[in-house]
Amino acid sequence: MKFSSKAESVLNQINANTKLGDLRNIAKDIKKDHELAMELWSAKSFLPRLLAILIMDNKQISQDFVHALDRDMQTHPLDERNQLMDWLMANQLVKDKKTIALIESWENSHSTLQRRTFWYYQARLRWMGQTSPANTPELLAKIEANITKEAPEVQWAMNFTAGWIGIHDKQYRNRCIALGEQTGLYKGEMVSKGCTPSYLPEFIAIESNKRNL
Repeated sequence: MKFSSKAESVLNQINANTKLGDLRNIAKDIKKDHELAMELWSAKSFLPRLLAILIMDNKQISQDFVHALDRDMQTHPLDERNQLMDWLMANQLVKDKKTIALIESWENSHSTLQRRTFWYYQARLRWMGQTSPANTPELLAKIEANITKEAPEVQWAMNFTAGWIGIHDKQYRNRCIALGEQTGLYKGEMVSKGCTPSYLPEFIAIESNKRNL
């Protein structure tokens, strides 16, 4: 595929040693450029696609647009497609009420990436330290009923949400701990130094203690 000189120049700045901070610096210089973003996205490579997400025009993001990105993400390995969708959520989707409404509509989406984003966003609302939303009892009941039936990437986000509910809502803490014990999800998981295990009894204990909750 032939790229514009502008896209070629940007692509030439990206290589195997490029870090996420480098992409943010490049994006800072470019600012918003949706046309360039789409050209970088069409390169089909992981790092150019991360950069493309940073410089997209949020006003151009619709459900059809997300479906198209989602289809393209399926060509990546699982860890890359999860990171692309998480990056899209953090850098674009949570920035506008219109795109937040999209996230909130994805609980029962056919797309595992979009369902994962629904749950990850619910966790994010809580870890940001805001007052817990009123839907906590409903969400927890759905997690208890469905977590063991979900795809692994969605399961992780549901578990993450249960963890933050257990941390910030003491009235539900024992239920969240019991959920982890019953499912056994992530029990015995090895994590890097400084990282918190995903196993709910450990996750809730460690993160609650950090916050004196």
